[in-house]
This record gives sequence, C-alpha cells and structure tokens, in this order.
Amino acid sequence: MKSFQFIETNGVQLRVAVDGSETGPLIVLAHGFPESWFSWRHQIPVLAEAGYRVAAPDIRGYGGSDQPADIAAYAIKEMTADMAGLVDELSPDDPAIIIGHDWGAPIAWNAALLHPDHFRAVAGMAIPHAPMGDQTILDVTKKHFIDKNLFFYLHYFQEPGRAEAEFEADTAQAIHNFYFAWSGDAPDDFFRAKPADAKMFEQVGEIPDKMGDWFPPAVEAYYVSEFERAGWSGALNRYRNFERDHAMLTSLDSQVIDQPSMFMIGSRDTAMIMFPGDLETRLKAGLSDLRSVHILEGCGHWVQQERPDETNRLLLDWLAEIA
Repeated sequence: MKSFQFIETNGVQLRVAVDGSETGPLIVLAHGFPESWFSWRHQIPVLAEAGYRVAAPDIRGYGGSDQPADIAAYAIKEMTADMAGLVDELSPDDPAIIIGHDWGAPIAWNAALLHPDHFRAVAGMAIPHAPMGDQTILDVTKKHFIDKNLFFYLHYFQEPGRAEAEFEADTAQAIHNFYFAWSGDAPDDFFRAKPADAKMFEQVGEIPDKMGDWFPPAVEAYYVSEFERAGWSGALNRYRNFERDHAMLTSLDSQVIDQPSMFMIGSRDTAMIMFPGDLETRLKAGLSDLRSVHILEGCGHWVQQERPDETNRLLLDWLAEIA
C-alpha cells in the first residue's frame, strides 16, 4: 500500500511516495517538468506487485519537497546526490535501479554516472543520454533560435521571475497548456515560430478545453494543486544550471554510463526533433550496456502517462532481463 515518507537527504527533505515490499529490490522513479511523484501513478502499483520496493519522490523544488531559494541548489550534482541519499535511507545494503522521465531522465542518467555504487541499472524516458561536447545546449540553441530572433523555451526560462509570472498568473491554464502541447494529441503544426521575446504560450496553436482520456480532470486538478502549493521557481531553477552542469560533467574523466540501461520515447515527442540523427547510435555513445531502445508510435512526451500499459510491459521486460 502506497504511503508518503519525508526523507532527509543531501540537506533537503523530500516527500517520497513509497510502495512495495521492504525487502524487495529498490526502484527510484524520478519525474520531470512540470510533474510530481504522481506522474508515476500507473507504474508504482505494478512495480510493487512485481516484488520491488518503489520510491517516487517529489524532486526538490516540487510539491511536498523542500524548495531551496538558491538557484545553484538545483544543479545536477545536488539532484543526483538527493537520489543517492534516498538509496542510503531505503536500501543501504544494496544498490538500486533508477528510472527517470523528462528532467528526471538526466537526473537518473547522471545519478548512475556519478554514484555507480548506489545504482546498478538505469532507464530513461524522453531525454536521451549522450556525453556533452564543448558547447552547452544554450550555446547551440542561441545560434539556431535566439540569434535568428526566434523563441526557444530554454532561454525564456533563464531569467528568474519571467516564466514564473506567466505561469503563476493562471496555474491551471499553464498545466493544461503544457500537458496538451507536448502530448501525442497536439497537431503536427502546433508550435509556431515567434520572436525571441515572446511568452511561452504565444508560440502554440489553439488548445482545446478537454484533454484526452489519459489526462482526466481529476489528474489535471492534482497537478494544479501541487503547483499552486509549491509555485514554479523551484521547478524552473533546474533550467538555470546548464552552464554549471556542463562545467562539472565535462570535467569528468568519462561521461559513459556502464550500468545496464534502457530508453523509451514517443514518436511524436518534440524531443525527437531536438536530438536528430539515429537515436540508438546517439545513445550507445554514452551507454556502454544499452539493452534496448523503444519508440512508442503515436505517443507524445508524457510516455508513462499516455501509454501506461505499454510502458509497464517494457519496464517489466527490462527488469526481468537485468535481474
């Protein structure tokens, strides 16, 4: 039976949804933006039923977890240390498996990279892992978007308070917009070229009032309540650490992850456009033990919510393989 625990880790307190046998192998589930532990609501009971102990935290800055004021507190070094601390608390004698979606994917990938003694396997959804080069993602997107006076959301998020003002003015509409715009339900031409100084949702087409069956009103209302409670700054501060993360990760001797790994993504996820080229080739550059890659046809960005049954089957197959 799922319960919430408040766990001290790496100087913060995280609210963690925990389920499954206390003696089962630990799986840590790391959510992305703008999400919460609740993003894993379809996976938690299934993984628990399969014999695992499951821990799905609100990542720092979200929901019921602490929200440090310092932007540097949201660097990948801190985020991954949070996950390692959860393992110290919940599975001190055995390394865990970590699975991440969206921003949770880089947290998962880098937790495995930076804390290999804590994590014995890693899976990511939506955002692939690849060793960083000389340029940050902000350098690359500035050249292709901002320098051409075109909007790109990563740059819009950089100035503290700017995106917060737009989203907090109507949190319910912001949540609705995000989940439709990046879902498989959005039309192909949904994103429109806008000037670099536009607001986030000035660059999208018309958003219907009703979402697909995968995102009913009660689910939407839960996310809204969590962001009305925590605000948006903690979640957005993750995006304000690109340079800091790049400097730290490129200083490592290697950015290759050696633990058994798996990746899945929706075919209609806009991340497929952001990471061009052969996906498996890209992944193998940074994952030495990549077991499988799955592209879910017609699915958008919210893989484990849009396609819960397929996601669960793929996860269980991978978990059985690495057992």
